[in-house]
Amino acid sequence: MGESKKRKRHRNKLCKEEQPIIPSPSAKRTKLSGGHFRMINEKLYTCTGKEALDYFQEEPSLFNLYHAGYKTQMSNWPEQPVNVIIKWLKKQGPSFVVADFGCGEALISKSVKNKVLSLDLVSDDPNVIACDMANTSLVSSSVDVAIFCLSLMGTNYQSYLEESYRVLKPGGWLLIAEVKSRFDPNTGGADPEKFLNAISELGFKSVKQDFSNKMFILFYFTKKEKQIYKRKEIEWPMLKPSWLVITEVYSINLKFIEKSINVKHMFRDQDIWCFLGHTTE
Repeated sequence: MGESKKRKRHRNKLCKEEQPIIPSPSAKRTKLSGGHFRMINEKLYTCTGKEALDYFQEEPSLFNLYHAGYKTQMSNWPEQPVNVIIKWLKKQGPSFVVADFGCGEALISKSVKNKVLSLDLVSDDPNVIACDMANTSLVSSSVDVAIFCLSLMGTNYQSYLEESYRVLKPGGWLLIAEVKSRFDPNTGGADPEKFLNAISELGFKSVKQDFSNKMFILFYFTKKEKQIYKRKEIEWPMLKPSWLVITEVYSINLKFIEKSINVKHMFRDQDIWCFLGHTTE
């Protein structure tokens, strides 16, 4: 006799339940991109600028991969700090020469009429100067505005600020945009006052701090006119790595990533693999 309709429906239901859920190609790309971004982001926050420069010069494709992930992450922010900075620059007029430290895709240069010296570790763009931001080729006292937009990464971030002091004209502007949690002592971030004091000792005057955005903070400084900078011991607060763009936006499927790519050998540095909870064996 033929199979009853009720029994047939039950068998079909079981077959459907046993079918594996296969992520779509776009979902796979999103998860892989997010995983790569997370690991590279970790690398940038836990090494010096020189180490990061060497790292990406050997593997330039990873730098492009990082910025692709960064762009995806930032698309989830209701407002992006780079756009706030661009608006500020347009109000100042096109005469200011700008140094954009950690320019990424050089959006500032593409958005204003000013002469913008775009600096980053690696770039396919011939208009971007590839360098260690602690040791640029810019002439001393040659720029009117120095910008760090979510780019105070690395264990020697203070060296980048010292370099910005060197290249800025007296009275020049220093703008720093950073993830807000990095300056929240209640969650392990730095004390903003200690950061401001260190910047002041370097030779800057604090003009304004904008805490109005829930995602980022903006600092505005000017280089003191008459102070002659001499290298001295400044007590710089430690800026914790910023995982905000990862933990609040993405839920990374690490098991999927590990099955899809050989992440253990993607980086020579074993600390990244250990960061994912694995041994080095």
